[in-house]
Amino acid sequence: MAIAVAALFALTFADWREMAHQWWDIDTYSHILLIPPIIAWLVWIRRAALAAVGPRNWWLGLAWLLAGLALWLAGRSMDINTFAQAGAVIALQGAVLTTLGLRTGLLLAFPLAYAFFLVPFGDEIIPPLQTITAILATTLTQWSGIETVANGILIDTPAGLFIVAEECSGVKFLIAMVALGVLVAWSSFTSWRRRALFLLACVIVPILANGVRAWATIFIAQYIGAEAAGSFDHIIYGWVFFAIIIALVLGAAWRWFEREPEDAGWSVAEIADMPAVARWEGKPAAALPVLVAILAAAAAFAVLARLV
Repeated sequence: MAIAVAALFALTFADWREMAHQWWDIDTYSHILLIPPIIAWLVWIRRAALAAVGPRNWWLGLAWLLAGLALWLAGRSMDINTFAQAGAVIALQGAVLTTLGLRTGLLLAFPLAYAFFLVPFGDEIIPPLQTITAILATTLTQWSGIETVANGILIDTPAGLFIVAEECSGVKFLIAMVALGVLVAWSSFTSWRRRALFLLACVIVPILANGVRAWATIFIAQYIGAEAAGSFDHIIYGWVFFAIIIALVLGAAWRWFEREPEDAGWSVAEIADMPAVARWEGKPAAALPVLVAILAAAAAFAVLARLV
């Protein structure tokens, strides 16, 4: 598996490098730096079950790997980074499934799926988030008795003209909360209704909180000036506000948690009882043919990438 993953990583290295650049240099995606250790932890807490199952090659996993490489190639040819990066992730998922087997893939179903959060996304929703934030901030400012004239994302007050810029849209807060919400919903709840409600809270609360933050900046600016309020806003929002909202959301949901993360996911016995497992798992295959097939696929797509 290590050799297969290394070959696929080398093939898609440019896209992994671009993703790493976005994680490290763009604030919107800095939370993704926590995703790899989270995935490692999710695998670690299933180590006993993984040892009980053992590796078992699964040829159908190769189809998922090929689908990932096809998406990667399409993204490269159309210059759509999101497609190429998602394809790179899918290819690695396919390598795990092909080399370790269906049972292992089911045991690791969530951490494998959670790997999609490695792909930076969210720029598409910035404009509507700016609009929503502006509406909330304007409404609260008017309710505060402050004379306000609003035009889209522009909010004019006696203290000055405020603009709900892209950095103030709350997108990085929202997508980080969604990533956290998916993790908590899977690891701590068994009820789909509670999962849905918790995820809904992870979407609505950050949006509302960002509107309140924008209003607070405008309100404080009426007394200490726009420049001082802006500096205060960035410090509080960057280091304190996000942590407070996370604590409030998790604290409110804590009493309804239904299990520990170690108990999440299918057990070895549950997987063994699945009729589809025996039907689709196939016979054990030698490691060398599987590795050769993966390396051949990587080589073929490397040639195709040069042609397109």
